[in-house]
Amino acid sequence: MIDVLGSKNRLKILKNLSRSDMYLSELMDKVGMDSKNAKHHLKKLEYANIIESRTEGRKRYYSLKKEIRLEIRPPPKGKFLLYEAEK
Repeated sequence: MIDVLGSKNRLKILKNLSRSDMYLSELMDKVGMDSKNAKHHLKKLEYANIIESRTEGRKRYYSLKKEIRLEIRPPPKGKFLLYEAEK
């Protein structure tokens, strides 16, 4: 899962989804990317089982499926920790 979260764009998407569910064009505007890139990153996050999507009318909404916590510590205890908990 750390590989999936290693993308700056995916972290931006997760940050926005932590505030509320959003549909594709909302995410594109907030994160500043085109639909092809946004769909690519959303697909990776869905495959990793971090987000989920649902269709309402003609819009596909995305939402967080898991709670994820990142903890980064400076040296000498330098660690990158990932905590994952089901919603």
